[in-house]
Amino acid sequence: MNFSKVKFPAVAAFALTVGVTVSGGVAHASEDKTDATLDAYAAGYISNFVCSAVFNAASNTADNVPSVNKTLEQITEHELTGIYDVVETRIHDLLEQGALTIDDDTRSVAVAYASDSAAQGMPPRLSVWRPALGCVDLPVGAEAEAAAHVDGLMGDLATTQHPATDSGEPWQTHADLNGTSGNAELDQVVESAFSDHYGSGARTSAVLIASPKEILSEHYLDGFTPTTSQRTWSVAKSIGASVVGAAVQQDLVDVNDEAGLAAWSHPADPRQRITLQHLLHMSSGLDSNQAGNRTDRIYIGGGTVADEAVGNSLESIPGQRWKYANNDTMLALRSLRERFESVQDYLAFPFTAVLHKIGMRHTYLEADWQGDFILSSQVWTTSRDLARLGVLHLQQGQWNGEQILPQDWLQYVSTPSPAQPPTPNSRGDVVPGYGAQWWLFNDRISGIPDDTIAARGNRGQFLIIVPGEDLVIVRRGYDIAGEPGFDEIQFTRDVLAALGK
Repeated sequence: MNFSKVKFPAVAAFALTVGVTVSGGVAHASEDKTDATLDAYAAGYISNFVCSAVFNAASNTADNVPSVNKTLEQITEHELTGIYDVVETRIHDLLEQGALTIDDDTRSVAVAYASDSAAQGMPPRLSVWRPALGCVDLPVGAEAEAAAHVDGLMGDLATTQHPATDSGEPWQTHADLNGTSGNAELDQVVESAFSDHYGSGARTSAVLIASPKEILSEHYLDGFTPTTSQRTWSVAKSIGASVVGAAVQQDLVDVNDEAGLAAWSHPADPRQRITLQHLLHMSSGLDSNQAGNRTDRIYIGGGTVADEAVGNSLESIPGQRWKYANNDTMLALRSLRERFESVQDYLAFPFTAVLHKIGMRHTYLEADWQGDFILSSQVWTTSRDLARLGVLHLQQGQWNGEQILPQDWLQYVSTPSPAQPPTPNSRGDVVPGYGAQWWLFNDRISGIPDDTIAARGNRGQFLIIVPGEDLVIVRRGYDIAGEPGFDEIQFTRDVLAALGK
């Protein structure tokens, strides 16, 4: 299918959200931006999500060029609903105007905008796909020629085929795809996950339940397969922590060391006291706006980690305050980057050190145009790849006899950080605890083993690990903002009960 210069169908309604629900409530915040900037944000939102949905979420042919297997209607329904209210109306308008161009040859998406007089003559927002790295957003005002100057992976990593099928490893046995598990009670729980049973706003796209040796149940929404990538949102933070863990295993970093960013190296700069562990614990003390999960300029504005995250000042003593902040995750990875001699070495590291070793061959780690991973959110991956990451943790960081993460890494990320999320939150809901880029379903959450940890992301993305039961639970979705989302805690309770745990 040729998507060039195609007009999306009009979208009847867009659900509203402001950001990731990290503590049971939506973080209400807005930025004081001009119309020209908000138009650029809206165009960037479309270009980024459509580029990723078309090229990351596709099957791959033998020459490593994705062939689209998602329709325009699917992309509109799945990716462009439940979005930021800051740009929702503008996105609706741009789609109706037919401002979108998808180019199969260059694997890029351009979105024209200029409704505000100040933006007249500005070039379209552009997102360009790269093997393994997914889509990169060019900065606002960049012409198409700028794409030639964006770093990508070289050598084998740039040419290695992303398989058209999933190997099914490391699991020795697999439940029938979209079929029965042989456990009627478990089948009923999974079936309920694809209804509104666990939340009126829940829209489930995949459920996978596995041990290290067996996939117990695996179900997908119509049109989805084991190789269909989907955005992880903040589940990416736990993937990022795993990349840091691999660096610890290779003695590249120590979590107790100062983050050591060059931009913070002046003797008068108090940010020198921020350690890598502070960043992993979400306790850097840095100013990250009222809602730390709002980093619009990086996510949809073509901004960079170096410009937007590195320059923030302290507002609290490092280690003293817990605050959920995308910037802390991005800075943890920026700290790792500054240990490498070249951006190429850094971009290759997550794939050579972790992902490809454990078979995560359908995972795309998106980066900004200066080569910094945006591992607070912008990862596209499959349910099986997430389950593989869970199995790696269950196996104490070991895979096929190789120690990829430190042997005590699961214990480390599962240990409550000194500063914890407040509970209950402002709505009166109980909030899970927090470790190192993982949420902890510890004694705060009843009916679930205290050793349970979870990676949690916007729109109902969940990777749940229950070490004592040797169990991994993955749920993917497109939950509607403003309505009760998928209740992963009750779902976990029901899965455990069905398995007799």
